[in-house]
Amino acid sequence: MTYSKIAGTGSYLPERVVTNRDLEARIDTSDEWIVSRTGIEARHVAAEGEMTSDLALQAARRALQAAETGAGELDLIVVATTTPDMVFPSTACLLQAKLGARQCAAFDVQAVCTGFVYALAVADRLVASGTHGCALVVGAEVFSRLLDWNDRRTCVLFGDGAGAVVLRRAETPGILSTHLCADGSLAHILRVDGGISHGQIRGNPYLEMDGQAVYRTAVRVLEESAFQTLKRNGVTARELDWYVPHQANIRIINSLADKIGIAPEKVVTTVARQGNTSAASVPLALDSAVRDGRIKPGHLVLLQGVGGGMTWGSVLLRM
Repeated sequence: MTYSKIAGTGSYLPERVVTNRDLEARIDTSDEWIVSRTGIEARHVAAEGEMTSDLALQAARRALQAAETGAGELDLIVVATTTPDMVFPSTACLLQAKLGARQCAAFDVQAVCTGFVYALAVADRLVASGTHGCALVVGAEVFSRLLDWNDRRTCVLFGDGAGAVVLRRAETPGILSTHLCADGSLAHILRVDGGISHGQIRGNPYLEMDGQAVYRTAVRVLEESAFQTLKRNGVTARELDWYVPHQANIRIINSLADKIGIAPEKVVTTVARQGNTSAASVPLALDSAVRDGRIKPGHLVLLQGVGGGMTWGSVLLRM
């Protein structure tokens, strides 16, 4: 039997940093208000002309380097993004060209903030089935371009970035299980309903969010997903070495860790300096903990994402 295993991680954040103090000068908000409600102190914002595929390229190169893998060895690229460079071709195809990884399969996955978890689950099945041997999975966003920067309820929450992992076929389990869910009846609580039609923007091109409904839903469904995942694998929360949740709001993260029974010192958080980077948030946090030495080979790690759709999911893996 074959499995898939993470061979390397990588990430990238744009150079420009926008702090809460910077936002105070633009809109009616305060550092204290933002931090007390979200835990966010700053976020990175892509430069003019810096595209999702550019962020993905930097994260991908670092993951490939960590995995000691050349782009030519890839036979699969999956990019999770809500902010593609263009309608088509896919950002994965554009990334493939920039990497010089010719002829491998390449496609995008759109599940908003759960995107990386969905993409990892898809790549895991393709690698574990034996149809592909080496996959690059990327979560990348320039979410700042979906924001109304005069809306203080939403613009303070998000940032831009990219994270990536390289998956290789393995004879011992790496990805232990994946669990994906969605409820389209909740589409209205978190959405960007704009689109392009006949050369014109249709609908609202900016993010709309019912913050309280998103908060309640996120805590409920991720708690359920975590226990489902742990039960499926016959482990308890105490056996986890690390918990890497979606980095949306520190209050959501702390509430989930408490409900699941995960000690605070086992929770990886990057939300304070990065904000919510949507599909990039989980791989950014994972790479941060791998590179600073917290997450080590053999550690048992739970990843979780939740986003518009509503979508949510969990991945239990052994590094």
